[in-house]
Amino acid sequence: MRRKSKRTPGMEEAHPFSAMSRVNANAAGVDIGAVEIVACVSGDEETQIVKAFGNYTVDLQALGAWLKKYEVRTVAMESTGVYWIPLFEELEREGFECLLISSRSLRRVAGRKSDITDAQWIQTLHSYGLLENSFRPQADLVAMRTLLRHRAQLLEHRSPHILHMQKALLQMNIQLSQALSDVMGETGRAMIRSIVLGERDPKVLAGFRDPGCKHSEDEIEKALTGTWREEHLFVLKQSLELYDFYTKQIEGCDEEMDRLYALTRPDWGVGELPAIPKKKQNSHSKNAPKNAREIRKHLQRINGVDLSVVDGFGVSLAQTVTMEVGSNVGEKFPTDKHFCSWLGVAPKHEISGGKVLKNKTLKTKNRAGQAFRMAAQSVKQADCPFGVMYRRLRSRLGPAQATVATAHAIARVVYKMLKYKVEYDPLSVNEYQEQYEAQQVKYMRKKAAKLGYQLVPA
Repeated sequence: MRRKSKRTPGMEEAHPFSAMSRVNANAAGVDIGAVEIVACVSGDEETQIVKAFGNYTVDLQALGAWLKKYEVRTVAMESTGVYWIPLFEELEREGFECLLISSRSLRRVAGRKSDITDAQWIQTLHSYGLLENSFRPQADLVAMRTLLRHRAQLLEHRSPHILHMQKALLQMNIQLSQALSDVMGETGRAMIRSIVLGERDPKVLAGFRDPGCKHSEDEIEKALTGTWREEHLFVLKQSLELYDFYTKQIEGCDEEMDRLYALTRPDWGVGELPAIPKKKQNSHSKNAPKNAREIRKHLQRINGVDLSVVDGFGVSLAQTVTMEVGSNVGEKFPTDKHFCSWLGVAPKHEISGGKVLKNKTLKTKNRAGQAFRMAAQSVKQADCPFGVMYRRLRSRLGPAQATVATAHAIARVVYKMLKYKVEYDPLSVNEYQEQYEAQQVKYMRKKAAKLGYQLVPA
């Protein structure tokens, strides 16, 4: 049963910044909680009006009507869990300009804290233009972003059951993980399903071996000789059923995304898909959606370019980046530096008195930034400019910083593709090496001239 809460009474107080000029005269601040929403508007030059509302839909509608009564045009609210989403969507539907503010921007000096003072503080900062709106992709991509994040969670929930199957097999001394590089590949799944159905003969199980397997059938037969204890077989059976359940849910999620793709910007033209480079034609991911080509067409229609051909990218990463950043990055981020800073792949310089105090990369849980880091990881051994760059930086900076720097380079390329609607035109490794050497020669000549020397070629 829901506990009844005491509503905060309305009140009027002196405005703390009465001596400053306002930027947003018709601004409101909202503090959102699990049970109560406290809104604050400006009464006159020296007072603020505060009122509390519930969090039911009728309360959100009443809040919108109350804001219209005071001629509010823009509303700032703190991103508190997921409580802000219903209010944000309701106010946006009613025509208000809504700003989602990071809690980092609302830090205050230590002192007494309450919902009333928080709402007043948000309204004060917003009215004087001191708050920056958090990034949100275009409204028509938010639904697909939700499904894509849900799909990622389903994959996370499915992975422990693979470990449970491996553990059950090892406890019976079935060394399938040594005989196969991927236990949940086609060969591994066929063997596990046959074991669950009652097959115990190692020779029969080894017959499921795919011709492309590295190990011979005799070696796999040795690995499939074990104790076959009933309790571990029971664990194996239930873990396989859970794995199949999550796989079915993932397929249903993919079907729903296909339906939404067809409804998203259907009038936008679809150009000819670029040819997949030869080095990418044999690459595959068992977690990628099955209809990868259709998704490529949808993504090209939405973005105007095909991100999946970028070195380090595939359909899955291109889909993630599209849903997380949208297709109008040029409007949201003025330059690629702003874009990379938001992704968390650029150093944050803290300078005081002309001296750099700190220049470490900000810690962030940005999903798009994680996607670019995954792209950087996938080109570590690749024969492409990004791979050459990663290996060169790794020898000097280490793998962690090399990954971030390579992700930064990939992000700049993607930004220019989305902003200027140009397809990916990669350099060859030789062209990249020539450009790098010319850049180094130019730097050394400049350094020698600064020290009073002249660089002469040998």
